[in-house]
Amino acid sequence: MKIEDHIAFTANHKNWKVGDKLLAMDDQQIAHFLAMISNTVTLKLPEYLTEIMNVAGIMSLAEEMAEKDLWELLKTLKSPGTSRKLNPMIFEENKKLKKHLLNVAKALLAREALSKKVSINYPEGVITELKTTLIYHDEHINFTAKNGSWIVVKRLIIDNKTPMADVARILASINETTLSKIPLYGKIDLDGIRKWFEDIKKAKSEAEIKTLVEKFLHIPIENYAPNEFKDHAKIYALRVALEKVGLAIDIPAKPIEKYLEKR
Repeated sequence: MKIEDHIAFTANHKNWKVGDKLLAMDDQQIAHFLAMISNTVTLKLPEYLTEIMNVAGIMSLAEEMAEKDLWELLKTLKSPGTSRKLNPMIFEENKKLKKHLLNVAKALLAREALSKKVSINYPEGVITELKTTLIYHDEHINFTAKNGSWIVVKRLIIDNKTPMADVARILASINETTLSKIPLYGKIDLDGIRKWFEDIKKAKSEAEIKTLVEKFLHIPIENYAPNEFKDHAKIYALRVALEKVGLAIDIPAKPIEKYLEKR
């Protein structure tokens, strides 16, 4: 049976029952739809980390840090002192496993703290209701896409033995897929954005971090994306800038996967 070109996301777990499906496969509509899915999964993701780390404590720390100027916030997020504060918030004694989760906690902290200073969510909003048919009666997370040669299936059937961290893992993995495709369909010039920052290899000193922040704040973003996707491009510029400091705002799937494999 031939599968029609589409993008679909559904989530059915406890009181979270949402979903939508895109069939009009215009490039701009695809980019907007993927952005909405990204917003949806990243907003929900922290709830599924509460069994392995003190999410409320991390949120509180983010609030405290967000009072700093942007350059100072980046410096603080990167500091060893911040890692020392996060370590007790991770519910794991094994040092190797704890290291995996520390990477997750750092990304969550950076995302929450930076969200108070700059835009980190796309303008499309989130999926808040069920607008398509659930193809599974079981509780699940499901993301499928087909557009020409691009085919992806990310799916988790949830039962009473499923670790909540595994739900976080699938949500993070779905987000990573959306992040890789939005620039393609939204015609965002990632190479151009990277070139804007290329004179900064790594920002370590206070002066380098300040220069990096200035470059981010004054990037001529209209040069790197159509008007419809300027807000999206600015978030990608933030990601590129954060790479220079060794930070990220996207919770990574791989460390959660490694933790679950070895726990």
